[in-house]
Amino acid sequence: MGGGQSGTTGMGRILATVVLLCAGLAAGVGAQVAPPALDDVLNAVRLSASEADRLRIDGRVDEPLWERILPTGGFRQQNPIESDAATERTEVRVVYDDDALYVAVRAFDTRPNQVVARVMQRDRILEADPFGQTGLQDAGDDVFAIMLDPFHDHRNGVVFATNPNGAEFEALITDEGSSINIDWRGVWEVAGTRTPDGWSAEFAIPWRTLRYPDAVEGEPWGINFFRVIRSKNEQVLWRSWEREGGGLQRVSRAGHMEGLTELPRQGLNVEAKPYALLGRAQERDNVDVLGSSTDRAVGLDLKSEILPGLLLDLTMNTDFAQVEVDDAQVNLTRFSLFFPEKRDFFLENAGVFDFGIPGNPLEPPAYQMFFSRQIGISEDGEVPIVGGARLTGRVGAQTLGFMSVATDAVPDGPDFEAVDRELFSVARVKRDVGESNYIGAMVVDRRGNDATNTSAGIDGQFLLGQAWVWNAFVSRSFTEGEGGDDTAYRVGYQYNGENWGSFFNHFGVGEEAEASAGFITRENYRSTELYGGRTWRPSALGLREFQFFLGGSYASTMADNRIQDWKVGFFTTPTWRSGDNLSVFANVAQTVVDEEFELSDDVDVPVGQYENSHIGWFGGTSRARLLSMQVNGMLSQFYGGSLASAGFTATAALSSRFQLEPGFTRNVVEVPDGDFTADISSLRASFSFSTRLFANALVQYNSLDGDVSTNVRVNFIHRPGSDLFIVFTENRRDEITGWSLSDRGLVTKITYLMRF
Repeated sequence: MGGGQSGTTGMGRILATVVLLCAGLAAGVGAQVAPPALDDVLNAVRLSASEADRLRIDGRVDEPLWERILPTGGFRQQNPIESDAATERTEVRVVYDDDALYVAVRAFDTRPNQVVARVMQRDRILEADPFGQTGLQDAGDDVFAIMLDPFHDHRNGVVFATNPNGAEFEALITDEGSSINIDWRGVWEVAGTRTPDGWSAEFAIPWRTLRYPDAVEGEPWGINFFRVIRSKNEQVLWRSWEREGGGLQRVSRAGHMEGLTELPRQGLNVEAKPYALLGRAQERDNVDVLGSSTDRAVGLDLKSEILPGLLLDLTMNTDFAQVEVDDAQVNLTRFSLFFPEKRDFFLENAGVFDFGIPGNPLEPPAYQMFFSRQIGISEDGEVPIVGGARLTGRVGAQTLGFMSVATDAVPDGPDFEAVDRELFSVARVKRDVGESNYIGAMVVDRRGNDATNTSAGIDGQFLLGQAWVWNAFVSRSFTEGEGGDDTAYRVGYQYNGENWGSFFNHFGVGEEAEASAGFITRENYRSTELYGGRTWRPSALGLREFQFFLGGSYASTMADNRIQDWKVGFFTTPTWRSGDNLSVFANVAQTVVDEEFELSDDVDVPVGQYENSHIGWFGGTSRARLLSMQVNGMLSQFYGGSLASAGFTATAALSSRFQLEPGFTRNVVEVPDGDFTADISSLRASFSFSTRLFANALVQYNSLDGDVSTNVRVNFIHRPGSDLFIVFTENRRDEITGWSLSDRGLVTKITYLMRF
C-alpha cells in the first residue's frame, strides 16, 4: 500500500534491526530486586465456592466472609505530615475466586458528615498531574485507589479507584509514572456507599481484565493503596508514602501480595466489540447551500492475549463519533497548536509509544517522534481509517509495542484537499535495566504514494537514588519526497526531593528534521533550560508548603548558532492547607522572529528582535468546595507591543449528579501593525443519572474566528464494556446577517463486548 514492496521490505529490515539492537543493549542485565520485608506483605485469601456465591458487590462490606479476613492497615501520610500515621483508620481486605479479585475497603472518618462525594461520572475522580511531578492527584472528592503490578516487574502497574458514590476510574502506569494513561478502560465492577463511621467500597476485578504471566505457583504481585481524606486535604498510602521518590506511581516501592494460587488461564482469551452507527448530517457547501446526508456504518474491534501479557488489538472500519470535541484555542504564536489525543484506540497503552520531549499546560511538546493525531485527521477534517493492528505488552524483561494503521484516500473537494491512502507504522522496544531503568528504541514510518518519512531513535531513562530521573534520546529522520534528513536529541533530568528540587533540559531539533507521523514545534532549534529551588513547609498563614524556583533558558539555531530566545526568571507556588493554591512567575526575556508571520487577519509581525518579558499567575480554590474557581493571567511585552490575558473556569457542584463549568478567557493584543481582542467562552454541563448513564454538553465561542460549537454526548453503559452513545454536534459562524449554520450532525452508536 502506498510505498510498494521495496518500501515494505525496508521497513521490515528497520524493525528487525531495532529489535535485535534493543535486545542486545542490556543483554544479561536483569532486575535485581530485594526480597520483600514482612510488613510489606498482604495475603490474599481464596474464597470457597459457597462464600463466592454469597458475595454481593454493593459497597457495604457486611458479608460474614469479610469478618474472617485479617485487614491490612498501617497507612501513613504523604501530606500534610510525611510518614506520620494517617489521622483516620483504613481497613483493606483482599480475597479471590476463579473469576475475579475482590477488594473491600472501610474508610473510617470521625467526621462522616464531611466526607466529600460530588462526582458520579466515571474517569473524573483522579487526574494525571499535568506537570508530571506527583503522578495521580485527586479532583476534589474522597478517593480510594488500588495499584496492582501483576508481572511484579517493579515498573508497570494498573490502577482502579472509586469514591463514596461508586464512580469508576482506571489508569495504566508505565515506567513508574513516566507515562500515566488515564484513558485506558477496563471491564470491572465497583460499588461505594456512605456509612455511619465514614464510607466503604467493594471492587470486583475479573482475571480477564488483569493481564498476568504464567508464573510459578504463588508468585507475589506488587500492590499498593492510596486514600484521599478530602475534608483534611490529607493523602495517605499503605506503602511508598515518602515525598522523595514516593507516591502511587512508584511501583518499585509498593508492597507485595501473596497467596494467589491456581489462577485461571483464559483459553482463547478473545474479546470482540462490534459497533453499529446511524447518523444524519447537514453541511453548508462553498456556494452556501445546506445539504444533508445519512451515515450508516458497522465495524469491529478485536483483542486477544496471544501470550501472557502480550495483547493483539485489531480494528476494522474504525469510527470515533463518540469522541468529545477539542477545547477551543487562540493561536498567538507562529507555531502550530497542539491538541491532545482523545480517541480510544490510540489512547490504550499509549505510554508504550512515548518518545521525545513531553509538553505541559504552559507549552506544547518540542518534539514527539510519534503523535497519533496525525492518523485519520488532516487540516481539513477527518480521514477514514480502513483498519489497524497493535501489539503491546511485556515479554520477559522487554516492553514491546508495534502498531500499523491504514487510512483511505479522500478526493479533492470544495472544502477538502485531496489525501492519498497512507500507511502508518510504529515499532517500539524497551529493555529493563536494573530495577527502574530502561534502554529503548523506536521506529516510526509514514508512507503514501508520493512521500515517505521514517524516523528512528534510541532512548533511555535512568533513576539515580530515589528522586533523580534522567532521560535522554537521539533520533534521525529519513525522507523521500518533500522534507529532509536530520537529527533531534535530548538529555535532561528531574529531581523531586523532599525539600529541594531541580530540572534540566537540553534538546536540539535539526533544520531538516521531519516527523510527519509525529509533532515538532519548531525546527532548527537548540535550547537549554535549568531551574532549581526549595520547598518550605511553614505553619504560619495556613500554608501547607511554599515553593520558590529560580532559573532560565537560552535557545539558538542548530545550523549557525544564532540566538533565538533567552529568559531568566522565577516562579513561586504557595499551597494552603485548605487546598487553595497560587503560582506566580516572572521572566526577563527576548525573542527573535526570523520570518514575518500573520498574528491575525490584517495584523502581521515583521522580522526583528523583541523584548518578551512577562509576569503571570495561575491557581485556584480547593475543588472540595461546592463552588471552586481556577484562574490564570499574564501581562507581557509582545512583539513590540503588549499582550494582556486573563481567564477563569468555575465549577459549581450543584449535586453529585449535576455540575456546571463556565469558563472565559480574554486576550488583548496591541502591536505596531494593529490591535485586536480574542475571547474564548465556554460552558460545560454534566448530569449523571447513575454511574452507568450520564450526559455531557459543551458550548464554545471563539470571537477571533467567529465560531460557536455545540457538542452534546449521552453515554449509557448498558453492560460492562458496552456502550450506547448519542452525540449531537453543531457549528455556527458569527456573520453580519446572524449566526449562520456551518454544519450539524446527530449520531447514534452502539457497541457490544463479547468475551470468548
